[in-house]
Amino acid sequence: MLPPELPPLPALTRAEAELIDRYLDVVDLLGRINPAHSGDTYRGLRAAQALVTKATALREALTLMHQRGENELHGPTLARALRVLDGERRAARVTVPPDPG
Repeated sequence: MLPPELPPLPALTRAEAELIDRYLDVVDLLGRINPAHSGDTYRGLRAAQALVTKATALREALTLMHQRGENELHGPTLARALRVLDGERRAARVTVPPDPG
């Protein structure tokens, strides 16, 4: 049996797609750095070092959008794209887990 087919990505400009990709890169790294999750300090250190580069790329994606006149983020469309790309699960690694007690 095949896994369920994911919905297609919504139509995005090239700059919006770059924004989504760079945003998820940053979220993934923040999830690795999150001290509320188990792991070793070296893994967090490597993620923190990479975060500088990824945050710069995110800034550049937003700058490009602004320069092209894309001055408004279309939240519902971008949220759909994030959901298709597993953004909810990836962003959950950034939050503090609920208290087990």
